[in-house]
Amino acid sequence: MRNRIGRPRLKRRIYFNPKINYFKPQGVPMSVLEVVELKKEEMEAIRLKNIKNLDQRECAEKMKTSPATLQRILSSAYQKIAVALTEGKAIKIINE
Repeated sequence: MRNRIGRPRLKRRIYFNPKINYFKPQGVPMSVLEVVELKKEEMEAIRLKNIKNLDQRECAEKMKTSPATLQRILSSAYQKIAVALTEGKAIKIINE
């Protein structure tokens, strides 16, 4: 295992605990689907930004992270969701 350089990753504050953690295209068996993994922090960022309608600064404060980091989290989440929807993949929400 190699040593990490830089400061340790901060624990993000996540208030969202999904009851459902899989989404898949209807009529396609899971055995033939590729899965896109969406982190819980990505779901929380999406929830705060798009459901709670908070601006990025407010989202970042709630998640105890910087606005720049929040933007990276949102960009990653949007890309994963877009890939899953356009390419017919399942989405799994993981606790990482």
